[in-house]
Amino acid sequence: MEITAAVLRTTDGPYRLETVELAPPGPDEVLVRVVAAGMCHTDVVPRQLDGFLPIITGHEGSGVGEEVGAEVQGVSVGDHVVLSFDSCGRCASCAGGLPSYCDTFMVRNLSGRDVAWQTRVTDADGGEIASRWFGQSSFATHCLATSRNVVVVDDDLPLEVMGPLGCGLLTGAGTVLRSLDVQPGEGLVVFGVGAVGLAAVMGAALVGADPIVAVDLHQNRLDLARELGATHVVAGDAPGLVEDLSGITGGGATYAVDTTGVPAVMQSALAAVRMGGQVGFVGVQTGDLTLDPVALVGKRVAGILEGDADPHELIPHLIGLWREGRFPFDRLVKTFPLAEVNEAEAASLSGEVVKPVLRP
Repeated sequence: MEITAAVLRTTDGPYRLETVELAPPGPDEVLVRVVAAGMCHTDVVPRQLDGFLPIITGHEGSGVGEEVGAEVQGVSVGDHVVLSFDSCGRCASCAGGLPSYCDTFMVRNLSGRDVAWQTRVTDADGGEIASRWFGQSSFATHCLATSRNVVVVDDDLPLEVMGPLGCGLLTGAGTVLRSLDVQPGEGLVVFGVGAVGLAAVMGAALVGADPIVAVDLHQNRLDLARELGATHVVAGDAPGLVEDLSGITGGGATYAVDTTGVPAVMQSALAAVRMGGQVGFVGVQTGDLTLDPVALVGKRVAGILEGDADPHELIPHLIGLWREGRFPFDRLVKTFPLAEVNEAEAASLSGEVVKPVLRP
């Protein structure tokens, strides 16, 4: 079928809206009419991977199931859905309730193709376009997904804001609620309060962490972090940052989360926790991380994918909290027409907008 998609063809060029051909769903696939798709910094990764272009990105989709393959279970035509990351459903990690550590996670989610290295979209000249970014490629009017990365939600929910639950918000909240299992009364420092970091702040407020410290370079994000549960905010470029954090947390926090991937910031996250503390690295690392020989002594460090979450469990839980007014993630969202995908990307990268959401 013909669809409209935002196609990235060069690492330094703009997205362009194109009419492309999407294959029909296979036996284990669901055709989804996209209502909205969140933009995440991970969607910038293909700009560093020239070998995977051209590609349709977008990995926080929400929409309506329009066609369902014969082998799909749990999803019906007409269902309202949130799209998340893909997984095999069979390996040890998937069987153990940790699909974000699926044996085939990297190829399923970060190649733009399936495990057989196939794509399902061709352009007007018959050329292949990578179209399985996080098992969905939802910067389009329609996309294909599987029952493993399709989460059915209530049909009274506003689909135009639900998409970001599929990755960024899932990751931030899951890191606090699942990966680190943050406890009441214990201190947490969050480095970088974009969508992932703000979700971590909201998660920490839910469990009663104290203090909750937000660190960022953008004052608008720090202001929002305080409104969403942070007890303290600190400018990321403040002189004596680690000393300031030590003072706020009484000698060091129990937990720290880095969402930036910047090695210098990751070092600060390690320095900000006390002996016996835990650090979660969530951001895509941007360079080599060199540590002082004693930086890790007495501390636990984890590289975290998708907040250790099972989307079919955590997304409905977060929606329930949102209905109760306890996880107001919609305050992060600003919508853009799909045709303004480049403006949305610029607003995200500049920090002007926390969570752009594209509407086809």
